[in-house]
Amino acid sequence: MVAGGAPNGATLFAGRALQGAFAALLAPAALSLIAVTFTDARERAKAFGVYGALQGAGGAVGLIAGGLLTEYTSWRWCLFVNTPIALAVALAALPTLKESRAEGTRRYDVPGARLVTTGLVAVVWGFAHAAEAGWNTPATWLLLTAGLLLLAAFVLVEQRTAHPLLPLRVVLDRDRGGAFLASLLIGAGMFGLMLFLTYYLQVNLGYQPLRAGLAFLPFSAGIIAAATLGAPLVTRLGPKTLMTAGTAVTLAGALVLTLLKPTEGYLTIVLPAMILTGLGLGAFFVTLPNTALAGIAPSDTGVASAMISTTQQVGGAVGPALLNTLYVSALTGFPRRPHRRRDTGSPAGRIRARLPGRFPRQRRPVHPRPRRHRPPHPKPPHPHHRLLTTPAERPRT
Repeated sequence: MVAGGAPNGATLFAGRALQGAFAALLAPAALSLIAVTFTDARERAKAFGVYGALQGAGGAVGLIAGGLLTEYTSWRWCLFVNTPIALAVALAALPTLKESRAEGTRRYDVPGARLVTTGLVAVVWGFAHAAEAGWNTPATWLLLTAGLLLLAAFVLVEQRTAHPLLPLRVVLDRDRGGAFLASLLIGAGMFGLMLFLTYYLQVNLGYQPLRAGLAFLPFSAGIIAAATLGAPLVTRLGPKTLMTAGTAVTLAGALVLTLLKPTEGYLTIVLPAMILTGLGLGAFFVTLPNTALAGIAPSDTGVASAMISTTQQVGGAVGPALLNTLYVSALTGFPRRPHRRRDTGSPAGRIRARLPGRFPRQRRPVHPRPRRHRPPHPKPPHPHHRLLTTPAERPRT
């Protein structure tokens, strides 16, 4: 409500920050409740499958509803619409969910929280600054270096504190650490893919917001189908095998997009790529919680669930920033022909238009035409003049 009714940019940013803070509390709590409530392996796999399917369905509904609200009402309703949904879910959850607490004395790791938060913000800010100012600016490397140092300090603090925010035993497990790393990379690729596909659909193909949202339906349908049908396969094939297969299918769908041309169309390349990536991501999402929360102590369930959400969100922030940086860097070295008009219809042209200092309009130099020096014509002799007969009296030519 605060962000939707914001009168200025500062209030909008504050409201979005509150949304992110409460979402950071909600997402790991939901996974922890599933892990604690469903103790049987098969029932837990089904529950995580339903969770992944709901994620895909929420993404589909969000894209369509966002397109409808943006095209026919206002962008503010994209924020207002979350309030009645949250109230309805909260009222339905109160009589159903049961509280569960970790045993023992727990304290908040305030220094660790400050270090990891500022470190991640500095890293994301550094990539975003590189996209705007380039890699050769001191501010870019200062932000990235400061972020890495803060994250290294966070690891040192977590090793020495008695009540760490992130116990290192949670991430040092080979299977669990690999699942967190895969979640980070998949989140970076997925959000970057959706960003550039949105550019392509709305800028290159000229889709309106509603039509662009409907174009993403096969992507969400693939996630829902794979998460629903893949849940029984977790116990049969094992989560590692299914996660590897899902990652391979997602990579295949991303490679299909490399064949895309500026005016290729939707049905030939974009639609098959969306279906493949949706199926692969659905299989990945249903196996990720099973791998990350398998065999973990009850006291560490909340931390592991928070790591799943954190890696996805950090990947979603770093991925588009890094890919946008590489995109702009590629445009910097792309030669432009001087006789063509400046392109402002494509994403590349829009980025060039925003950076007039780095992409000046090239014009042909205009040189003045040299004047031809012609010798003066000799005057014809007057008929009454005498003829010049001697060589000394004849005019020189």
